[in-house]
Amino acid sequence: MNSAIDTALTAPVQEKFEHLWHLVGNTPMLELFYTDRGQPRSIYVKCEHYNLTGSMKDRMALHVLHQAYRQGNIQPGDRIVEATSGSSGIAFSAVGRALGHPVTIIMPAGISQERIDIIRSLGADIILFTKEEGGFLGAIRRSEEMSAADPHVFLPRQFANQYNAEAHRLTTGKEIWLQMQGVDVTPDAFVAGVGTGGTVMGVGRYLKSRKPDIRVHPLEPAESPTLSVGYKTGTHRIQGFFDEFIPDILKLEELDKVVQASDGDSILVAQKLAMQLGVAVGISSGANLVGAINLQRELGPAAKVVTILCDSNKKYLSTDLVKEEPVKPGYVAPDIDFVDYRPISRLLVGRPGVF
Repeated sequence: MNSAIDTALTAPVQEKFEHLWHLVGNTPMLELFYTDRGQPRSIYVKCEHYNLTGSMKDRMALHVLHQAYRQGNIQPGDRIVEATSGSSGIAFSAVGRALGHPVTIIMPAGISQERIDIIRSLGADIILFTKEEGGFLGAIRRSEEMSAADPHVFLPRQFANQYNAEAHRLTTGKEIWLQMQGVDVTPDAFVAGVGTGGTVMGVGRYLKSRKPDIRVHPLEPAESPTLSVGYKTGTHRIQGFFDEFIPDILKLEELDKVVQASDGDSILVAQKLAMQLGVAVGISSGANLVGAINLQRELGPAAKVVTILCDSNKKYLSTDLVKEEPVKPGYVAPDIDFVDYRPISRLLVGRPGVF
């Protein structure tokens, strides 16, 4: 490590970060076998619901806080305050409390009750905001006001923090590459939904460093195609996909075309994966699967397409994920059936990390 940077990082705190990395990352992968209109196909998925709090956001939270400590931007006992729609709030609550920090999470009203209950169970405070209070931009302003009023408040600023994407370049992307190389497969394309943009940017940058011609596609809700039009246009039910504005860390010019998934199709595909293979994931995971299936239809059945299972279904048990969802024209869900999967193990040696 760079000693000039790490003067604020004491040995006990560094040890705590190292211990936490044993609970975050190095997740398994699956090759999902399915039929599409009766024809056999397969795609590859990274199983991020095996992280500490059950979502991929743990990687970002841990790396962002580690870098903040290394640079002296956070001190023991400082309050962590973040505006988030859910999974990041859970991640910062768990990692922050493990490091001994008080945590305040600012969330939109109407988010699933499970998210609220989990955050509170981790000892964090919650401030709910409404559309009338300025929506997500209002929540970010609230966090900035709290920081300006108290020098002992640390803001991760996940939508603009370069270490968000870096976490996925250093860990998620590297793991995907090594795991697939371990089974003699080279990915042709990667697709991931955009919350902050950290996943698609970080994973994409690593995969492009190993295979420059790989296609990397950001995914957005069809009902609110902010990435395509540049501004919020509607509402959707894919919690975790962000549509208020285009995040600062998302560089669309580095990526291939934006792909879309309807929220209803995402729900149906996630339901089908759970019922047919016992892999219970959230709505955003269903959306990523829809994007991957459509991308494989475009590239051809032999294309090796990779995506992310972002989190488990446990935060969605009060949402439409567990209700009957109508089928609409253009959905992929009626055309596919999940048949089986092949596990791709965690990395046994040379585990990627950030230390």
